[in-house]
Amino acid sequence: MPAGYRRQLYRDDAVVLRVQKLGESDRIVTLLTRRHGRLRAVARGVRRTSSRFGARLEPFGHIDLQLAGSPEGLGSSLHSVSQVEAVTLYGKSFLTDYPRYTAASAICETAERLTPVEREPALRLFQLTLGALKALSAGEHAGSLVLDAYLLRAMAFAGWAPAITECAVCGTAGQHAAFSVPAGGSVCPDCRPPGSAHPSPDTLGLMSALTSGDWAVADASAPSVRRECSGLVAAHLQWHMERALRSLPLVDRRELNL
Repeated sequence: MPAGYRRQLYRDDAVVLRVQKLGESDRIVTLLTRRHGRLRAVARGVRRTSSRFGARLEPFGHIDLQLAGSPEGLGSSLHSVSQVEAVTLYGKSFLTDYPRYTAASAICETAERLTPVEREPALRLFQLTLGALKALSAGEHAGSLVLDAYLLRAMAFAGWAPAITECAVCGTAGQHAAFSVPAGGSVCPDCRPPGSAHPSPDTLGLMSALTSGDWAVADASAPSVRRECSGLVAAHLQWHMERALRSLPLVDRRELNL
């Protein structure tokens, strides 16, 4: 620890992405904060039944907390949680709904993977993640649609947005019939590489609607269109991440409200 360094207290609000056991009674909590990006913090004693705030530090929750550590990254990379207040614990509304729970797990894993550098502010991704969890909690749209909308917008945040309304190679405008993940999305007949997929026009329309937030079109889409859309979105995301998301194959896309 640098000479003269003292752990300072600071506040932020955050989404709880993940929790891990530490010793007999503690947890390491992975947080995506509004002002300080992704960070990890030790929550001491939260696994004891007498803990004052253990239930507030569960995945998918929006919390306001006080941390001990250096926002600038001096000293230990692990901060300490000293106070926690629940803003909205979204996970409580879908803990018994497997499709929405698995969609939330994939959202939080994606958020963690898109913030590889700790304490690097990512306000847009924080707002996007918070909005997706809120939408899952509200239950107004199918969980698979909320997940795919989040993934498409998160890829735009990372600079990986698939081309949908123009050719990914030459930029020719229009909704093209072929889609190539390595090429970057939709491709025109002149630029189409071997092995390109040929999704239905409705699938490309759904991808466009999810990107722009046109929920009237998205909610009216057929199950087969949603499945094809999900396959393209997942393939595009994992191509750019260069390794698979552990939670994505577990997502249950059988929607109860179809």
